[in-house]
Parts: sequence; C-alpha cells; structure tokens
Amino acid sequence: MDTQKLLSSVLCCFLLSMLSGRQQAVQGNHHVPSNIRPLKLFVFGDSYVDTGNTNKTQFAWKYPYGITFPGKAVVRFSDGRVLPDYIAKFLGLESPIPYEGWKSSSCGIPLLKYGMNFAYGGTGVFDTAFSPNMTVQIDFFEQLLKDNVFTAKDLESSVMNASAESINLKRIHGLGVKKIAVTGIAPFGCLPVLTGPASSFRQCNEYYNSFLGFHNLLLNQTVEKLNVETEDCPFFIIDLYASFTSAIKNEGSIKFENPLKPCCLPNVSGDYFGCGKVDENGAKLYTLCENPKSGFFWDISHPSQEGWRAVYSALQATLEQYFLH
Repeated sequence: MDTQKLLSSVLCCFLLSMLSGRQQAVQGNHHVPSNIRPLKLFVFGDSYVDTGNTNKTQFAWKYPYGITFPGKAVVRFSDGRVLPDYIAKFLGLESPIPYEGWKSSSCGIPLLKYGMNFAYGGTGVFDTAFSPNMTVQIDFFEQLLKDNVFTAKDLESSVMNASAESINLKRIHGLGVKKIAVTGIAPFGCLPVLTGPASSFRQCNEYYNSFLGFHNLLLNQTVEKLNVETEDCPFFIIDLYASFTSAIKNEGSIKFENPLKPCCLPNVSGDYFGCGKVDENGAKLYTLCENPKSGFFWDISHPSQEGWRAVYSALQATLEQYFLH
C-alpha cells in the first residue's frame, strides 16, 4: 500500500451526537453549564473513531492495540481510548456500542442506551473497497430509524459532528438533526509515516499540510454556504487541524517527549501496518516504547490514548460552546 492510500484511510471522521432533555452534563469533577443533557451519541467515520466495527482480520484486533484500555485489542486503533470515548465522557455518557456488536448481540434494545458507533477503519467519504463509506454508514442509521430502533424523538435537540461532504450533511440535517459540527482535517503531514523517512520524526511535512490547510479553508466556505441555504444555521466547525497542531507543539498542559515518534514502530521500513505483526516463530516485527503516554502517536498514523486526550483538551472549549449551549 502506498502512502497516499494510507492517508486516504484516515482523512475522514465524524461524530453525531443526539441530545434531548433539560439537565446538566458533567465534565470531570465539575458541571458544564448547559440547558440540555445529552442522552445519546452516534458516531460515523473511519479508524480515528472506530471502536469495534472493523472486521477481525485487521491489525487493530491484535496485541499491542488496546493495552492501555480496555486491556486487550478491540479495534480501537490506539493503545486505548479514541476521540469519541472522550466526547462521550464530556457529554456525560458511556461510549456507544459499535453497530457490528449490536447486530451480533442478542441483547438488542438495552444496548442502545447511549447511542451507536457506525465508524469503520479504512473508510472514506467516497467509495471504499473494504469498509462501508460515509453514505453507507448513514444508510445503516436511516434504516434503524425506519425500523424504529431509534425514533424521531431521538433527533430532537440534536448535535452532529461530521467531516464535510455537502450531500451527506444536508441528508442528516433533513433527518431532523438541528446542530451539525463539521470536523476539519487534521495535519496529516505530521503523521509518522511521513515524518519518519523525511526527518527521523522531527519535523512535519509542510508540503502535505499546505494542501490540507487549503482543504480546511474550502471546508469553512462550504459550511458558510450551507448555513446561508438553511434557515436555522445548523452547521459549525470542529477544528482538528488546530487541536492536533497545539498538542504536537506541546502548547497544552499535556506534554510529549517526542510528539512525532510513534510508540509502536514497525521494524521493517515501509511496513505501514507493522504494529502488532509477528513472524512465523512469533517474534515481534515491531518495537514498542516503554510508556505509551510519552508519544502523541501510537502507530505510524493514529494518535495514542494520551494523544487523543491532548486533542480533546484543546477542543474542550469549542465542545462546550457548540455541544452544550
């Protein structure tokens, strides 16, 4: 797999949070001022937000993924928690069940208390060979609405966080979602897959980042246009580019020894999915750092749990403003 294909597998992630009720959400040890208390979280996207949908042949089902949380590999593409886990906690919820887990369970409706995660690793906005793309994930959700697994009442006072593709954004708004947070693209020129060969994990690739910055500029323009076209101005931006950059530059309270160097590093140069691989004798084909908290990145394309915590910390003010007010 070439670098561009790898990048395309992590370019899109988005979250849909359904809210109703009029209570307070709890963040940490204090209450976040709010007129509403969220009851359900719905997640759509790729490996950055997948918590268990990707099939078991994929590398994130193998050790050492999940060693920090929940203690075993369950297809979080990290050593532990990922962004929707932090957002769920911010909203006062537990992380919602993965769609595939719900389909294979006999427990049914009780598992839906906190919503559902539809995200699959390796997906994108457009057609993807091995994973349901964004449109198909929304199809899954819409079918659950038609089947009354979730109801129109669940859509009241709703908030959504999504990567931008105008048709899908309009489609979800048409389902009754009133507030849609559009996730910008992170600075993927800082991924270890690019910074390792070029600078031994010391400098981001600003050539790639310049294109992504231009994408995010167009994204802002798209969101502004969509708001003009709708009466209730439901769309707003969650700036992953700025939050990643802040965390990588150690600008927040969470610091990293070498932010660009991944904790789990393949021994073979160019092996994009080498974390977790072993040879025929069971010998590891990767090197694992002593402390996953020391690096922003877990593998060559995904943040560590501590990395996501730093991103969430940088996003918290925006989340308070748009999700809870």
